[in-house]
Formats: sequence, structure tokens, C-alpha cells
Amino acid sequence: MGADKSKLTVAQFKRIMHQRMPFAALLGLEVESISTQQAVLRAVHRDEFLRPGGSVAGPIMMGLADAAFYAVIMGNIGPMELAVTTDLSFHFLRKPPPGDILATATVLKLGKRLVVCEAKLVSEALPAEQIVAHATGTYSLPQP
Repeated sequence: MGADKSKLTVAQFKRIMHQRMPFAALLGLEVESISTQQAVLRAVHRDEFLRPGGSVAGPIMMGLADAAFYAVIMGNIGPMELAVTTDLSFHFLRKPPPGDILATATVLKLGKRLVVCEAKLVSEALPAEQIVAHATGTYSLPQP
């Protein structure tokens, strides 16, 4: 297998997050890695992210998955900031206890106008094989 030909570095995506995605800081998002194969983003635990009952709130995980989709898409096509979410389907599989949440996003289909992605979310407070949520999403790419 050859070297990854990612069209966006972690540093470039961090700049985009800082300049164009102010919600990322509110969600405590950090970028672990970006390639054409996958992007891994982290929502760093904060007590404000817990819902009644002590689990990580759904909107935190949904925002994390959506940002991970954005990162892996840019890893494939470069910095196309006007790509937008057109569909997001989210399945909560188990209660995530307090702790960091990691989302690993992959591209299922990269078309000329639409990109379909998948993300698996895990909690660092649970064994890695225990997925806490699964998401699929479709992004629309701007046309020239």
C-alpha cells in the first residue's frame, strides 16, 4: 500500500475549525488524524456535556460525527469549505459514560456532487469494541 495522498493536513483542518467552525471549540473537538481512508476526531470530556443520568449528551456526539465527516471529506478532496451536510442518520447503541468520545469517519462513496460517510463513535471509558453510536451522513459538494 502506498503513502496516503491526503489533500488536507491536520494543521490545515485545525485552522479551518478555528476560523470557520467556532462551534468546534464549544464542543471541545480535537483532531487526532486525517487521511483519505479516515478521520478521527475527539470530543474532550466536560461535565457540561452530560445529560441527566450521567451519559454524554446526544448533540455532542452528533456534532462530533458531523465534524469528522467534514474532515474525512476534505482529506479526500481538499479544503472545500462550502460542502454541506444534506443528511445525517444517527443510532445510539449504548450509554456513553463520562469521558472523551472518539469518532472515526470513513467515506463510503465519493461522487461528483454527493459524498456518503459513516462514523463509529466509542467512549474512552469503555472497551474500544463497544461502539456507543453509529452515524451515516451525506454531504453535498458545491459545483463550480
